[in-house]
Amino acid sequence: MNYINMPNIPEKSVRLAMVDGRISTSLEAGLQGKGIELIKTKPHLGLYPAISYHPDAIFHHLGERKIVYAPGADEGVLGALSARGFLLIKGETELGPRYPGSVHYNAARVGNLVFHNTKYTDRVLKNNLIEMDIELVHIKQGYAKCAISVVDESSIITMDIGIAKVAEKKGIDVLVIEEDAILLPGFNNGFIGGCTGLIGKGMWAVAGNVRNLKSYKRIEDFLLKKGVEIVSLFDGPVVDIGTIIPLLTD
Repeated sequence: MNYINMPNIPEKSVRLAMVDGRISTSLEAGLQGKGIELIKTKPHLGLYPAISYHPDAIFHHLGERKIVYAPGADEGVLGALSARGFLLIKGETELGPRYPGSVHYNAARVGNLVFHNTKYTDRVLKNNLIEMDIELVHIKQGYAKCAISVVDESSIITMDIGIAKVAEKKGIDVLVIEEDAILLPGFNNGFIGGCTGLIGKGMWAVAGNVRNLKSYKRIEDFLLKKGVEIVSLFDGPVVDIGTIIPLLTD
């Protein structure tokens, strides 16, 4: 198996991904049915319950073997990543239960850009990105990875108009949707980035049945233009699980 060079954008079929440890048996079966082994998170005690297992709140994959993690991340999860050869880099900023204390690692990598509210980006994460010559792009939204669904190196889907305006200025092709059918227990609605992830080259996976989204047709048309296939991982409501983070491919 191979480490993914460009975070969030696998070039081959994904064989290892990190997911919320609370995912349903149906979703787990859907992922495993695609040949994907899972590293399931444990709760981060510093975060509020709705996102306490969300991988995009606790971890940031820099590419290849490098992963930055928040202090307080579960030792068992860290051990599972280390056993797979990942180089784990401990962040500096403690996570907290209230915004912006919960967003320090929730940055969205899209090609050679990273979108985040840079006022709150963890210093260790920021320094690693700078050393890699990755451009940090400031947006108002702290939950950037939750809010951005990566389609390819230059295309995203988001429900956040502010993100869309900034991304478009950076040459990113953006589909802006309105969506109220993404479940996130404890909240009225979840995010499009939080319920999706690429699980292979041109394979955009959804935690649920994409046809349950009112924006389904617009998403389908946008992805069709990009040559990207939609994969509904189980037949049920779409759920925000803090992103499917791909780590290893064939």
